[in-house]
Amino acid sequence: MYDRRKIRASDANLICDHRERMFLESGKDKARVLAMAEPFRAWLKGHLGSGSYYGFVMTDNNAPIASIGLMTIYWPPHPAHPLECHRGYVLNLYVEPEYRHKGIAKELMLSADQEFIDRGVHYSILHPTQVARPIYESLGWEISGEMTKSTLGPKS
Repeated sequence: MYDRRKIRASDANLICDHRERMFLESGKDKARVLAMAEPFRAWLKGHLGSGSYYGFVMTDNNAPIASIGLMTIYWPPHPAHPLECHRGYVLNLYVEPEYRHKGIAKELMLSADQEFIDRGVHYSILHPTQVARPIYESLGWEISGEMTKSTLGPKS
């Protein structure tokens, strides 16, 4: 049906586009999303180059239709992962609108689970949009008690 491949450094533009569209579609302030664009691109370039940002791209006849980013975050042992000094982090999951509701996001999430297992990571986190929350919950993800604070002013 669709093909899955690992993210490559040449996917930087795709990842940036998907990230911006993900935030805009979730209702984030356009000015803040645009302000983030170039700093994220610079950050991404280094992390793609080092391999610390990894993940998958789904394609249809070699055209990208979805992507997911993954990172391993070094974190102190915690009651949720008492023997491990890291967590998996899922970010930037995006499926092109015409390909939604076809199981692609679920397939990418299952691929992420396996990638983390292959890397010895057994506890993962993500920050869901309201639209994507049911997909994650159907795959066993649970809501945690995280809070955030920005010193830059109100969040959007």
